[in-house]
Parts: sequence; C-alpha cells; structure tokens
Amino acid sequence: MSLQRIILEMGTGNDLYGEDYTKAAIRAVQDALHHSSITLFRSMDFDRDEMQVEVTIGTQKPDLVNTDEVAAQIPFGSVKVNTIKGGLNIEDHVQETVTVIATAAIAARIDIPEGKYSLV
Repeated sequence: MSLQRIILEMGTGNDLYGEDYTKAAIRAVQDALHHSSITLFRSMDFDRDEMQVEVTIGTQKPDLVNTDEVAAQIPFGSVKVNTIKGGLNIEDHVQETVTVIATAAIAARIDIPEGKYSLV
C-alpha cells in the first residue's frame, strides 16, 4: 500500500467564555472542513471511506480535548486524532475569563495504486 496525502487543511476555533477545549477543537475542525470541496473522489472513482484521516489539534491544554468527540466531526474514512500543545489562551483579568483558541490540521491519505493514474 502506498498512501498518498491528498488533503491538508487547516482551521481555527474558539470558546469565548466556557474554557471548553473540546468545543474550541471541534470548531477548528469544522472551520477546516468548510474550506474543502474534494471532487477527487467522484472524479477518480475513489471510495472516500478508504481514506486515512489524521487530525492534529493544538491547544494550551491538550489533555482536556475529548478526541472521540473531535473524531466524530470527520464524515468519512478512518480517523485518528492527536492533541499537542499549541493554540492560545487569552485571559481577561477584568471579567475573569479565558478565551480558548484551538488550531486544527487535517491530513487525509489514500492508497493510489502505482501506475493507475498519470499526469499528462
């Protein structure tokens, strides 16, 4: 199997008042997904459920991200979610709140058989 990356999309999301890292991560994934329109599957007769999708979420508290809830946002393929330290926390000392900003990178790979397609 020769997996080729066919998609790399990025997004950002936030939770303004709840300090909910999962909510911010889900919004980042949804932002990334809304940037994509992948006609490759229909055009080249690929099964989109055969994709291997890797989602990387960056937040200041990666251990507070529910990766199962984030994975549920991806409509097709086999999904793996990784969390890393990243994103931003913005403190409002007057209101005593923290705005959580998450970043997401979604990479999708699919097996493209050697020699099946060529660039002309």
